[in-house]
Amino acid sequence: MQRVSVQGASAYLKIADGCSRQCAFCAIPLIKGPTVSRPIESILAEAGSLQERGVREIVLIAQNTTDYGHDLGLKNGLAHLLIELTAAVPQIDWIRVMYAYPGFVTDELIEVMATHKQIVPYLDMPLQHAHRSVLRRMRRPTNIGWVYKTLGKMRKAVPDLALRSTFIVGYPGETEEEFHTLLDFIEEIRFDKIGAFKFSFEPGTASEALGDSIPGEVKEERLKRLMEKQQQISLAHNQAFVGRNLDVLVEGAGQGISIGRSYRDAPEVDGLVLVKGEIPAGKIITVRINNAMVYDLSGVANLQ
Repeated sequence: MQRVSVQGASAYLKIADGCSRQCAFCAIPLIKGPTVSRPIESILAEAGSLQERGVREIVLIAQNTTDYGHDLGLKNGLAHLLIELTAAVPQIDWIRVMYAYPGFVTDELIEVMATHKQIVPYLDMPLQHAHRSVLRRMRRPTNIGWVYKTLGKMRKAVPDLALRSTFIVGYPGETEEEFHTLLDFIEEIRFDKIGAFKFSFEPGTASEALGDSIPGEVKEERLKRLMEKQQQISLAHNQAFVGRNLDVLVEGAGQGISIGRSYRDAPEVDGLVLVKGEIPAGKIITVRINNAMVYDLSGVANLQ
């Protein structure tokens, strides 16, 4: 498996491969088998190499990062890895956690994120839906109460936490009532970032037997409604940062503008920060935010 992918001053670092969860819509366990965690020593060695190359941000990825170490006999393996990683690569400015699995964000993981400055206050936890019946058909965790409780803990422990999630619309059998539960959930939780997709079954998965019962135009209409709601929430979150300073990792520049990301933005999937002036890529600068858009921010660099 490809273990490291470097893109400018950021790098994806894979900590495990495969997946031991049996989500009805996902073919990864069929293709890759159960989770196989990499030894901590191997991960630390690669992180050290990235530090030597001048990488500023490491993004930890796996099909399920919160399952890391279970097959190695580790309890709270991801929290343990993060403690080791922050000590091993003190010059890496940002460490970002992606693809957490519902039910496995432990109190220990929350504490580590809250007490280690290198770990950016950002968590990506794909939830897929919010109605228990849909989640049951998806073979996903159905304890929505856990989600409310855990995200409440995280927001209390980690100031300015940015939350990202992913949802599927038009899953087989999804009723208008079930979809409306998802809309209400998004309104209540108020995620900073959301990815949303129309259901499309993978051959050989459990969901294939359910058929593809939701018409395409219904899926499209539900996706549109969901994203319109999220755009309002995203804009409100962004507007709250106007007048504040944010550290921004510059990724490129041209025509008098620099483009970068704050801690709130994972590479490729989230928004950008536009900065007046051309600043070398790879620098982390402080930016005074003066404008908010639906997904992006803009501001002026403080280069003193």
